[in-house]
Amino acid sequence: MDISRKDFFKKSLYSLGEAITTVTGALKEPHNERPTIRDTADFVPVQRENMRAIARNERCLARNCGCFACFERCEAQAITVVMGEGIRIDKAKCTGCGTCEYVCPVTPKAVELQPCNEPEPPARDAASSITRGE
Repeated sequence: MDISRKDFFKKSLYSLGEAITTVTGALKEPHNERPTIRDTADFVPVQRENMRAIARNERCLARNCGCFACFERCEAQAITVVMGEGIRIDKAKCTGCGTCEYVCPVTPKAVELQPCNEPEPPARDAASSITRGE
């Protein structure tokens, strides 16, 4: 076989690159769906004093990235973002309108409405267990 070292490496790298692109194409999900933030133009918020928003920070994208969908759309300004933790909802300011739940891009929702008389579920993340001394 009469091939130069340069041509050998060139062809090897070319075939390796071709194999990588083929494999990565096969590994992609069939429907590469990104979370979408719904527009509130078609949503009519109704203030319900018997409901309140509850944060499910184990599902919240604000823990690790810059998702501010609920924070930006909360007219009562009841939501604050705590980087590395998720969101906090001020129960005194929350009107129970449901806008935050409507615009949340994750499934299942990281913000849910529940009746005020129901107890709030315990936090499930490690940071909250440390602050409680567990």
